[in-house]
Amino acid sequence: LGIRAQLERFLDFKGSNAAKIINNADWLVSIGMVDFMRDVGKHFTVNHMLAKDSVDRRIGSESGISYTEFSYMLLQAYDYLVLAQQHNCTLQMGGSDQWGNITAGTELIRKVTGKHAHALVVPLITDAAGVKFGKSEGVPIWLDKDRTSPYKMYQFWLNSADVDVIRYLKYFTLLDDPQIADLENRLKEAPETRDAQRRLAEECTRMVHGESALSA
Repeated sequence: LGIRAQLERFLDFKGSNAAKIINNADWLVSIGMVDFMRDVGKHFTVNHMLAKDSVDRRIGSESGISYTEFSYMLLQAYDYLVLAQQHNCTLQMGGSDQWGNITAGTELIRKVTGKHAHALVVPLITDAAGVKFGKSEGVPIWLDKDRTSPYKMYQFWLNSADVDVIRYLKYFTLLDDPQIADLENRLKEAPETRDAQRRLAEECTRMVHGESALSA
């Protein structure tokens, strides 16, 4: 219910093409390990899994990779298979770091059903220092107001660096090109006014929490 309440600002959960929230615990919790290895694991070679960039990077790192992280690829691939079979899902989207996991799913679908599925990933969003957004980096921005208040949401975007703010306006707002170009010009002419940062903070806070929260 909490996730749905957050996503209702962005997705339509009513009508003929309504969005759905599906819990993968519905099928993962009930499947036995032996059954999973027999029905899913047999379709993947260790060589193939080691060749994935995400796995290769972790193996080469000082911390290495745990068995749990290594096997997660199979779980995500199985999720995609179930969604394809039960909900006719043929496209999975995610960050570029999920490419190996998502394509593992497309391969599993092809091997089990003979049908084609697709993958679409986007570059991870980083700041000027190359630090990505996310809870693992210590700078999480939650849609839940109890985790990130509207005030903190506003302050986060307001503190965007000059070098990042125009890119963020293009990523996170629905402002059109002329509006963003105007803010970019103002940033160059008078960066101390922080007009671009204020507009970014307003747009993002309004989109996530509504006009009343922004006003407060």
